[in-house]
Amino acid sequence: MPKTTKSGSAKKSELPSTLQKSDAKAQRTFAKAHDAAVKEYGEGERAHRVAYSALKHSFEKVGDHWEPKSKKGPSDRRAQSGGPNPRGASAEGVNANATKKHLVQVARRLDIRGRSTMNKSELVSAIKKANRRESARSR
Repeated sequence: MPKTTKSGSAKKSELPSTLQKSDAKAQRTFAKAHDAAVKEYGEGERAHRVAYSALKHSFEKVGDHWEPKSKKGPSDRRAQSGGPNPRGASAEGVNANATKKHLVQVARRLDIRGRSTMNKSELVSAIKKANRRESARSR
């Protein structure tokens, strides 16, 4: 089922809940990438993976929505390896390639305790956990 209207805007009812709470550009990015992937690979999991990959290139998940990244590019090692058999674990929308300073700021916004003593990988894990909790709470 197409995620965009004839005019090119995203159909909110067709988007995942985290994208329904995000800005129009994030919604369009996901929807257009999904529709293009459906034409290439057919409806299903692969189309969703392609759409999320395109989204994570320009946006990061913060709590229960997606926000623009300050610098475009892959968000984690899995995205960097690319291809049909990517290596590494997904950071679930967290920009794991961001600076520690940025990750601490995101952790502060999500009210993660102990953030000042965490290293970068611990911050990524804590943000992933907080994002999952916020998304579940807002559903």
